[in-house]
Amino acid sequence: MYDGIVQDLIDEFGRLPGIGPKSAQRIAFHILQTQSFDVSRLALLLTEVRSRAKFCEVCGNITESERCSICSDARRDQTIICVVEESKDVVAIERTRQFRGLYHVLGGAISPIDGIGPDDLSIPALLRRIGESEIREVILATDPNLEGEATAAYLSRLLTTIEVPVSRLASGLPVGGDLEFADEVTLGRAFEGRRKVE
Repeated sequence: MYDGIVQDLIDEFGRLPGIGPKSAQRIAFHILQTQSFDVSRLALLLTEVRSRAKFCEVCGNITESERCSICSDARRDQTIICVVEESKDVVAIERTRQFRGLYHVLGGAISPIDGIGPDDLSIPALLRRIGESEIREVILATDPNLEGEATAAYLSRLLTTIEVPVSRLASGLPVGGDLEFADEVTLGRAFEGRRKVE
């Protein structure tokens, strides 16, 4: 334990997701020991992001405007919606340059253990969008974990009742991976999602 404000800084960094006590300590000491580190710029950016960042009124992605750049882009395919858990998932998919439709950010995944149910997600907004538009496909791109699978199953059941074609992102073996290290679920999904070689 360190004295006073240094420990307060370490504790504050430690509250961030993915930052453990050792990482928090390293970040704090980097800031303290690096004279060129612009602390005032960091403080300004933290304040600015809190006041300027908001959620897109259409899809729920993070933006500084009422609508995000993706929803505002008329060149995007307006008939396909890719449903993701978080805004970071939008960024990951956009990096592939393979998807040219629209997104819908749920704001999380169904997780009864964490007390998150369907009512805590932006599912009603998704249903409204589908009802108000000519949607020809909804792609479920939730994480391939227990919560993501539960969310995808719930949405799949819900959307088939309103007769919207629903697909799920394929999952399986990563490029460069070894079969011997793949778990049973991943290997099973790889077999289910296999394609004919042309």
